[in-house]
Amino acid sequence: MDPGANAFRGIPLAVAAAFVVLFSLACSVSCSVSYDRKAVIIDGRRRILVSGSVHYPRSTPEMWPDLIQKAKDGGLDAIQTYVFWNGHEPSPGQYYFEDRYDLVKFIKLIQEAGLYVHLRIGPYICAEWNFGGFPVWLKYVPGIEFRTDNEPFKSAMQGFVEKIVSMMKEEKLFASQGGPIILSQIENEFGPVEWEIGAPGQAYTKWAANMAVGLGTDVPWVMCKQDDAPDPVINTCNGFYCEGFTPNKKYKPKMWTEAWTGWFTEFGGAVPYRPAEDLAFSVARFIQAGGSFVNYYMYHGGTNFGRTAGGPFITTSYDYDAPIDEYGLAREPKWSHLRDLHRAIKKSEPALISADPTVNSLGSNQEGHVFKSTTGTCAAFLANYDTEYSVEVTFGNGKYNLPPWSISILPDCKTEVFNTAKPAAKGTQAQMTPVSEALSWQSYNEETASASDDDTTTLDGLVEQVNITRDTTDYLWYLTDMTISPNEAFLKTGEYPVLNVWSAGHALHIFVNGELIGSAFGGLENPKISFSNQVKLRAGINKLALLSVSVGLPNVGVHFETWNTGVLGPVSLKGLNSGTWDMSSWKWSYKVGLKGETQGLNTVSGSSTVEWIEGSLLAQKPPLTWYKTTFSAPSGNDPVALDMGSMGKGQIWINGQSIGRHWPAYSAQGSCNSCSYAGTFNENKCRSNCGQPSQRWYHVPRAWLKPTENLLVVFEEMGGDPTGISLVTRTA
Repeated sequence: MDPGANAFRGIPLAVAAAFVVLFSLACSVSCSVSYDRKAVIIDGRRRILVSGSVHYPRSTPEMWPDLIQKAKDGGLDAIQTYVFWNGHEPSPGQYYFEDRYDLVKFIKLIQEAGLYVHLRIGPYICAEWNFGGFPVWLKYVPGIEFRTDNEPFKSAMQGFVEKIVSMMKEEKLFASQGGPIILSQIENEFGPVEWEIGAPGQAYTKWAANMAVGLGTDVPWVMCKQDDAPDPVINTCNGFYCEGFTPNKKYKPKMWTEAWTGWFTEFGGAVPYRPAEDLAFSVARFIQAGGSFVNYYMYHGGTNFGRTAGGPFITTSYDYDAPIDEYGLAREPKWSHLRDLHRAIKKSEPALISADPTVNSLGSNQEGHVFKSTTGTCAAFLANYDTEYSVEVTFGNGKYNLPPWSISILPDCKTEVFNTAKPAAKGTQAQMTPVSEALSWQSYNEETASASDDDTTTLDGLVEQVNITRDTTDYLWYLTDMTISPNEAFLKTGEYPVLNVWSAGHALHIFVNGELIGSAFGGLENPKISFSNQVKLRAGINKLALLSVSVGLPNVGVHFETWNTGVLGPVSLKGLNSGTWDMSSWKWSYKVGLKGETQGLNTVSGSSTVEWIEGSLLAQKPPLTWYKTTFSAPSGNDPVALDMGSMGKGQIWINGQSIGRHWPAYSAQGSCNSCSYAGTFNENKCRSNCGQPSQRWYHVPRAWLKPTENLLVVFEEMGGDPTGISLVTRTA
């Protein structure tokens, strides 16, 4: 029987009618895409589809062809990507689709490779990306509330979704037009938010689904983690395991949009990883339970270049322990083990798409899932759920040894071709090899800001940081004067008063009369900061300068647009004759950014606008210092990185391109867990690098380098030793 012949069996007539209209043009132009309870159907054929997430802005266009080819060689059918609203519309109505944001080029390269595309338009994406992918200007649209039944938000969201869909249609990229896009996604993991906000969230879900379907993309739409996804939108699962997931309607296929290959890393945290054996086990278990679409999140994680990392406190590296590492190299044994799994699944596909599994007990903690069609095709998945012991089971006329926490795949119900606990490839450890070229550094000290500087604004009281910076920079100065009477007792006793500062985050450097008196830092679990310390003051005017530093804006949470950053008070001085001073309501002057940013010290042309010092005069670990050097590109084609282990905190640029934030000296604390693949997994189970920098190496794309005279600029906030920075090459 043609598996597509009854694609709409069981679907209510109204929904089926909508689908007939939706796909009638697709069948006559190029290829149709629909679904039934078993699978996505492409040109009348059910498909077991394996996909992987590769985000175009997290790599360079020069890397894309190789990443896509590695995905294809790894047995993928499709590439999944989000669409990054804040990268594409940095200001209202001003669009950008070039360089790393050339979405059309990325999709066409995937098409040339013969793969499909799952386009997750969102436009909310989360993704550990700055502000969840929303442009910051959206926060300041009058009357707006994010992700709810709010007209200003819905209007802006629909405008961007329509922009992307229109662009895809113009380029003929939907499957109905001969393009590779077979699936689209609207919203992203909204279910938990909807549950918290109630009726307005439910109304928004229905609106978003209807709006998306009404755009006539001729491909199915999905909503992940959305149990009430309205017809005909498919609800899908995200997680480490999804075998128990059930679609909200019997006529929808069982789909897994995010099979987490690892986890993200935070500054100050350990580095999570996930064993290849457990990942393969989870995917095989999903397929044996009737799953028909699996997407790895991430298949290549890449790099949060510039200031794109969200969180806050997400590292510049977005490696994610993915099958293709941050630098574009295959991670073994994960890449090969999954490739072999995909081959086994594809061999089993004729039976998987044609039959429902029959589940047989093979022991106290062992099962056989058998797919046998009326035409005689047969495939079996033999599972051992015991986390400690191997078990020999009898199935059919054979005996099979199943290691703990493993599944064997028999595409013909006889021959085992793959077991999830038996990687064929050996594990490899990537090597970072230093380049011998010595770097000759120059330095320039950033001055502490003053209220008399140009471009300062004076206001009553303390103001939220992003409200002033609009996130054009990580840095905002809060400036005020403290006038101390000569009669203060502490001037004679030396018992100096205590300065207390409370900040919503994320980092804070406190200067009095131009000298750094202390710093404070938040973290992923609690970005808020409190600082309390004695401060040496003198009679007369004392200048207080608070440098507030953001480390990425929040990307997840109910109404995260209302979350604050920066010094909001109280700010107080305790221990004076006149009592405690609450300075929160005083007049404060504000200066956006650093002088070095204004002077363009991070650009190729701006690096010559100031007088740099070098040699014996090189700045020795002071705060707020710019460093620069030049270097030649390492020979060969191996990926390049910077070893920043000797530095504190700041940012890095190569030839004017922002590598991202560096914070390697913020070492991971807590216990690391030795990790067995056997047993239920979570992001805290397998962690490495404790007591070491969360991120030491920073990816430098080859495409950003010239043969010689490459300009490296580093801004250092806390004091670091640039002479310890070195270039390295990475080999698998």
